[in-house]
Amino acid sequence: MSIYKCLRGRVDNVHIFFMKLYRDTYLRHPTKSDVEQLYVAHQVKHGFSGMLGSIDYTHWEWANCPNVWRGQFMQGDHGVPTVILEAVVSQYLWFWHAFFGMVGSSNDLNVLQASPLFNNILQGKAPDMSYVLNGNEYKYEYYLADGIYLEHATFVKSYSFSTDEKRKLFKLAQESARKDMEQAYGALNKSDI
Repeated sequence: MSIYKCLRGRVDNVHIFFMKLYRDTYLRHPTKSDVEQLYVAHQVKHGFSGMLGSIDYTHWEWANCPNVWRGQFMQGDHGVPTVILEAVVSQYLWFWHAFFGMVGSSNDLNVLQASPLFNNILQGKAPDMSYVLNGNEYKYEYYLADGIYLEHATFVKSYSFSTDEKRKLFKLAQESARKDMEQAYGALNKSDI
């Protein structure tokens, strides 16, 4: 389902305008050429081969949520209705994947289960974008993620604690690269979209 269809009827016309304006350029799955460029860019900047970006979730306050829908978009830890945005962003702040959670999705894991992000891989339709890492060849890309995510071959998470120097170095590099996500969300918040 496209981002436009997910949003239709749930947000105001300004959001829909931006979706129509930018979906073909930015809110689209990367082409093979895009993936190759993302691989190179992330390798050069962060030292991660085969990485497509960082994945994360954020709760956006829905100030104009219709009263009749408020209960469906409330969570216990938020005093206002929110929609959950799942996004994958590149180091250039390209949001090439954005999925707003469905009605009643109360947490990030529920949104992940409904997300179309991995449909191509699960359906065997994903292009083979092989890369080599530590002498091993891998067929599909991966995403940097934080510790809440399930164990999955496409998520590379940081170590929660380690005394090993290699793991400490990896933890620093992974967390540094994930700052792309924080920067992208910061840019969205400043844009007042």
